[in-house]
Amino acid sequence: MRRAAGLTLTALGAFLVTLAALLRLWVPGQVIKFPLNEYSVTTLTGTGITYFNSTSLQDFRDTRATEIITIEGNVSAGSASTAVWSSFTALDDETRKTLISRQSRVVAFNRRTGALLNCCGASVGTSAGVRQSGLGYRFPFNTAQRTYQVYDVTLRRPVPFRFAGTATIHGIAVDKFVDRISRVKVGQQTLPAQLAGLPNQGDVTLPEYLTQTTTYWVDPLTGIPVDMVLRQRTDLESASGTSRLVLMAGTLAQTPRSIRAAVAETDKSHRLITWVQDLGPLAGLTGGGLALILGILLLWRSVKPFEPAYDDEMIDA
Repeated sequence: MRRAAGLTLTALGAFLVTLAALLRLWVPGQVIKFPLNEYSVTTLTGTGITYFNSTSLQDFRDTRATEIITIEGNVSAGSASTAVWSSFTALDDETRKTLISRQSRVVAFNRRTGALLNCCGASVGTSAGVRQSGLGYRFPFNTAQRTYQVYDVTLRRPVPFRFAGTATIHGIAVDKFVDRISRVKVGQQTLPAQLAGLPNQGDVTLPEYLTQTTTYWVDPLTGIPVDMVLRQRTDLESASGTSRLVLMAGTLAQTPRSIRAAVAETDKSHRLITWVQDLGPLAGLTGGGLALILGILLLWRSVKPFEPAYDDEMIDA
């Protein structure tokens, strides 16, 4: 009986130790990935926003604006290694209840590293020919405190987000990453000269310049940005570099409610990762080690003591 129990416990212990090793070394790479069925809504607001309405040809100031970024995963387009997410961004004038701008995008990316891939219907707006590179909506798992290249839709190229310190948001330790764009030409626009304050008659074509600072606070374990602030100014300038018309200027910051939702999502991911990487292997190693020790002890105690094959009476004779 002891021998049978010892063999069973020894086998169980060996299984649990092996399972612990798999949970620590192999399972995380198979389980800890960005989801295919992502759905999230991020809301940013700002006051004192200035923008030019190209439809009504009016300049609006001191506006309250709301930007809503909706991200939804396309499960059927993804795979074990690649996720495909679509996003729609709408910036609204809350003061006048009108749309300021809107933008759509489809990204395909590596489910472990977050690196963008040019496949699976990736596009910016209606253009499927744009090649996207760098990171998209997420930083990699176990984000390091270094510079990351993140794709900028306006510039159509990746820009450096530099590590800029740490903070704590609702109990989660986060890393701060900042990108600064200073007066970069992003295009040109043609409009009536008088709108740009120029004396000549007819239309005039002016270059468009962007100055922008984007700040992310990222949970390093999951790569999820839990807070964001966007400071932007876009001007049409004359040949001398003088601003002739402000197309957009102001600061948008993530709302407290949106931050709490991002933190709640991060907490869920933390629990899964902690179980797979730490608690599961620890439980398996502890339980397996105890079972091995007990099984070996039972096997040892079940061994019969050595008895000679001859009889003492035979020797006396």
